[in-house]
Amino acid sequence: MQGSEEYEPRPGAGGRAPAPGEAGPADGRGPAHRCANGIGGAAAQSPEAFLTPASELPGGRRRRRSALWEESGDPAFAGGASGPAAAEAADGPGRRRGGRERGRRQAGTERPGRGNPPPEESDPAARARDICLRLLTGTAKTRKQLADALRKREIPDDVAEQVLTRLEEVGLIDDAAFADAWVESRHAGRGLARRALAQELRTRGVAGELVEQAVAQVDAEDESVSARALVDRKLRATRGLERQARTRRLVGMLARRGYSEGLAYRVVREALAEESGEGGEHDEPGGW
Repeated sequence: MQGSEEYEPRPGAGGRAPAPGEAGPADGRGPAHRCANGIGGAAAQSPEAFLTPASELPGGRRRRRSALWEESGDPAFAGGASGPAAAEAADGPGRRRGGRERGRRQAGTERPGRGNPPPEESDPAARARDICLRLLTGTAKTRKQLADALRKREIPDDVAEQVLTRLEEVGLIDDAAFADAWVESRHAGRGLARRALAQELRTRGVAGELVEQAVAQVDAEDESVSARALVDRKLRATRGLERQARTRRLVGMLARRGYSEGLAYRVVREALAEESGEGGEHDEPGGW
């Protein structure tokens, strides 16, 4: 076929297209005779031999469709209307695409968008409360940590102060409870000594008296036990090194966790002496 044209049968002598094997109106001969005369194969079977483009007929497809619209008497299709206009005529106003949004604008109930921010975004106190509650959902935070977060989000200082004070009043911010839980968790989980624990709490904004009360949970005996457990876990990894090199590594590991030099050296010396079966009096703190 040529392009996308549609074809219909070409009327014959009797007002119909000749059937296959039937004599045509002009010569009275069938397809077999035409094939014998050289008109065969693809040419004999080509639709152009039997079909006529619909555009050549007296009433084209478009004209007949418009005629049906006019005859139907439906105002939705008057004059051959189609597309969005016909949909609006059939369904009524407000049913077209975008009609619902226009109805909202007319009623004054627009959805929040770029030019229409939600009400809570225009209220800094509501924004501050939302930020704090989201941060407190996962883990506990100190007042300073929340204040830093509000300042980063450009909440006014006076509004932030009011919101944080209110959260303290209802018990959602409690620096003392935070410090106690922090010391218990970090000492048991990572074996940190009192000095390291106090430094971490001060960095997070906990007041000095609260820090002292929290680290008081860990006494000297607890630190000795924790330091020995850390050395025992690392002792095997230093095997094969000289004794002095092992001592430096193990003492440095304890110092990074906040243990004093005297305690660290004593624990390492005892651990190495027990491993070698000796008395443990070989090294002194100044020897490394």
